[in-house]
Amino acid sequence: MSGEPAQASTETGMPRHQRLILGALVAALIVLPYILYPVFLMKVLCFALFACAFNLLIGYVGLLSFGHALFFGWAAYVSAHSAKVWGWPPEFAILGGAAMALVLGLVVGALAIRRQGIYFAMITLALAQMAFFFALQAPFTGGEDGLQRVPRGTMFGFLDLRNDYVLYYVVAAIFLASFLLIYRIVHSPFGQVLKAIRENEPRAISLGYRVDHYKLAAFTMSATLAGLAGATKAIVFQLASLTDVHWSMSGEVVLMTLVGGLGTVFGPMIGAAVIVSMQNYLAELGQWVTVVQGVIFVVCVLAFRRGIVGEIAAKIKKPL
Repeated sequence: MSGEPAQASTETGMPRHQRLILGALVAALIVLPYILYPVFLMKVLCFALFACAFNLLIGYVGLLSFGHALFFGWAAYVSAHSAKVWGWPPEFAILGGAAMALVLGLVVGALAIRRQGIYFAMITLALAQMAFFFALQAPFTGGEDGLQRVPRGTMFGFLDLRNDYVLYYVVAAIFLASFLLIYRIVHSPFGQVLKAIRENEPRAISLGYRVDHYKLAAFTMSATLAGLAGATKAIVFQLASLTDVHWSMSGEVVLMTLVGGLGTVFGPMIGAAVIVSMQNYLAELGQWVTVVQGVIFVVCVLAFRRGIVGEIAAKIKKPL
């Protein structure tokens, strides 16, 4: 967030109000599966991680990618294929999916960061569409049927992921560790340079920073974490499909981030919770859910451009 006292946060660590919110979040993650359906919560956590990864790129570097479904979807395919066909345990299947996203992020990022603005967005969209059609044609992805009935397996030899509650706490741990990693990244000296690039790239170049290297590193990190979300989601739902790699998935993560609050710490997870809840509880409306999402997007753009958490942060004058 542009008004965030970045220097203070790097010197004193996480502010007190953020520590309290984080403590409440941890408590909620422990209690919620006994109140709400664990599988629904796992879906929220997977998409919250996806949105946080996307926010790392657009919120702190200012790069709008329309192709992040590429990393989310292909990590899901690799995770599902390695668990179902090769018989890998879930921890290696998830890491394999994240590793695939890292490699793809490095390649796509190296090509895309050569351009800025709408040209950057179009390159990411074009590459993502190429990956979508490859997924549609490749035999090992299952085509339109996708990879179904992926075994959850046993993690580390003793965590039986067929139990929804055990799997929930594994997903919660992955989300929390990734969230803290993203927080550490954006509040490190590296993160301060990313914010400087977002605010004034020519000035960052004039100060001697190798801007392209920083942007590529941020793009690769964002892609890897998006892939981690996709790989985890494939194990949770035992499915990897074309929906995961479709351009509409990239649009959904943009919507989640904007609704929650662009460039805020907690905004993407709130946005993900809102959008996933709408899709879940308004499912009876069928295709009208998309119309409702469109209305919310328009309202966000017109009424509160900083998103839910961004507006709250502006009211209380504290970074969230």
